[in-house]
Amino acid sequence: MSTLLHRPRRLRRTAAMRAMTREVTLSPAHFIHPLFVHEEAADTPIKTMPGVVRHSYDSAVQAARTAWELGIQSVILFGIPRDKDEVGSGAYAESGVVQQATRAIKAALPGMTVIADTCLCEYTSHGHCGHLCEVSGVWTVDNDPTLDLLARTAVSQAQAGADIVAPSSMMDGQVAAIRAALDTAGFTHVPVMSYAVKYASAYYGPFREAAGSAPSQGDRSSYQMDASGGHREALREARLDLAEGADYLMVKPALAYLDVIKLLRDEFDLPLVTYNVSGEYALVKAAALAGFMDERRTVLETLTGMRRAGADAIITYHAIDAARWLKES
Repeated sequence: MSTLLHRPRRLRRTAAMRAMTREVTLSPAHFIHPLFVHEEAADTPIKTMPGVVRHSYDSAVQAARTAWELGIQSVILFGIPRDKDEVGSGAYAESGVVQQATRAIKAALPGMTVIADTCLCEYTSHGHCGHLCEVSGVWTVDNDPTLDLLARTAVSQAQAGADIVAPSSMMDGQVAAIRAALDTAGFTHVPVMSYAVKYASAYYGPFREAAGSAPSQGDRSSYQMDASGGHREALREARLDLAEGADYLMVKPALAYLDVIKLLRDEFDLPLVTYNVSGEYALVKAAALAGFMDERRTVLETLTGMRRAGADAIITYHAIDAARWLKES
């Protein structure tokens, strides 16, 4: 054994030596903190996501302030309105939930980047992401009429002060429609963060309860991507959004699609975001609460893995805890 020339363990001997050659960094600035906001005066705990709540407007401002003080500089807002209708009109109303929350957060924290989730599912009575139509006996979203509603939503969010709009409905042509509408309305400076590669995933389960957006009939498989679609479909979706004017690309979910994050990182030079979704969060939380796993180590390892795969930023419900842990260490 004394003849060994190469001993990689030499470089891992002390904490300082390990830190010196790390290739991947993880900091609170990489996190985007998701906030569910409703029109009620009090917060409501979300049973499927321990530690996550539906915020009142005042509470959303305080949550954003806590994030800011920990070094998290971005939040993404999801609105839960009292009233819903077939066309999701609350999504593009001047007095909509996301619009009012945006104004409140920007007034309190002008430097905070507010990202508005641009979709209709939380606002429609049927829980789908746009106009419904029937094709061969199957209910699905009517793509082209929905584009106008998404464009109206994005403009309304920008008017309220959103720094970034993030279309998540997976409608064909949504980025082009939103980019044209923003530019026409004078918001050429507002970027589009496209949920470019979004899968019809079982990992969204807890979100349905959090946002009240479970479809009343059918599912989203006809417009969100199939898990077995492979890399060619992911590249096609991302290329189309790039061509339509996307400023950011996103992969959602994260853990089961780390290969897709790496694929997009190698193929495109746009900033790349991934969404550490509700089911991924709930799995870790449940295991930690049962005493099966070390929550702190598991979360930081998981988020580091997403960064190692190529994500520039991570939307994660772990953001506050992870930021605190990083600050402590």
